[in-house]
Amino acid sequence: MARKRKALLVLKMLLVVLLISCPGAGFGQKPSTPAPSVDATNQAAGQPLSPVLPIFHEDWNSITLENSTLPQVLPPVRGMKDDIPGTDFTRELWQVAWRPGDPLDLYVILPKNPPKGMAKPPVILYLYSFPTNTDHFRDNSWCQRVTFGGYAAVGFVSALTGHRLEYRPMNQWFVSELQESLATSAHDVQMVLNYLATRGDLDMDHVGMYGEGSGGSIAILAAAADARIQTLNVLNPWGDWPDFLAKSKIVPDDERPKYVKPEFLAKVAPLDPVLWLPKVKSRSLRVQNVRTSPVVPVFCEEKIEAAAPEKALVDQFGDGNVFFRTMVTEGRAFAWLKDQILKAPESATADDKSERRHYYPSLPERNSPFETIIPAPPGPLPKSNP
Repeated sequence: MARKRKALLVLKMLLVVLLISCPGAGFGQKPSTPAPSVDATNQAAGQPLSPVLPIFHEDWNSITLENSTLPQVLPPVRGMKDDIPGTDFTRELWQVAWRPGDPLDLYVILPKNPPKGMAKPPVILYLYSFPTNTDHFRDNSWCQRVTFGGYAAVGFVSALTGHRLEYRPMNQWFVSELQESLATSAHDVQMVLNYLATRGDLDMDHVGMYGEGSGGSIAILAAAADARIQTLNVLNPWGDWPDFLAKSKIVPDDERPKYVKPEFLAKVAPLDPVLWLPKVKSRSLRVQNVRTSPVVPVFCEEKIEAAAPEKALVDQFGDGNVFFRTMVTEGRAFAWLKDQILKAPESATADDKSERRHYYPSLPERNSPFETIIPAPPGPLPKSNP
């Protein structure tokens, strides 16, 4: 019986070999004369070459697109348009793609009734921190706030975040691929601006950007690369990579050793916001840090603040409690950004350096995080602590 099974196995193997090697035998067949390509046929007939997907290159060591070729492979596809009764905005969802296997959901939220004299709405890009997904952009109250005053809001998520993780191996995430996450997302900001400029319904002469956490890091890189971002507001940006990767709570302890190795740090060193913050091209810039953040260690915040150029406003908050009550409850989170976009260049930032550093001390804890303890300070904001 064993000999009979062995003989059958040998016959099966021979049959497979015959199917692969014999002409006309099946799936292994190779034509003796290869068919001419479409491009070769067109070229011989004097016709233009067929449109094919180009081989693209992306330089992850650079924040600019200068050494990268990222053509918009697919035309934007609108997946949705919301016009919700009783609101002052319309919301569009577009899918854009300039990188194979990485489609990007882009939300464009437009004011319904811009103020008189405003032909096209100014634009503010919003990029939140990993692992935040697109929930903000689908929230009607958020859309109402960001478009108030006649502004357009454009939102998306960074690389290796939310829906952009769907086609990646499960062991990859934003920090494990930090060089790619930062560089490609900085490139995405520039590509999004390129797309917005083709629409014709936006004021691309007045563009700002809000970035939070890792989104703040990317916003710094993008604003250093692209002068179209005229106003920049970052909240708790990640940075100072050697210290951040060694101490931040966003990094799991069991993964930390591989992120503090010299070879990993060398790859992300050219993409450190501490390096690029002094080179931001925006005419007005604000850096805000909450001192009790578990994600960004205090010494990282201090290095980022020290790197801020003289034109920058720097707000230090003793804790999240005071930040929420002075900025969010009072509706001031995006007011500075909107105000600066429309200012003349010479009046975009305070002239007096002493007025550019503000300190908000911690507040007593209260039962409800929504209870307002103090109103927004009148007049000039408090000066920095010594």
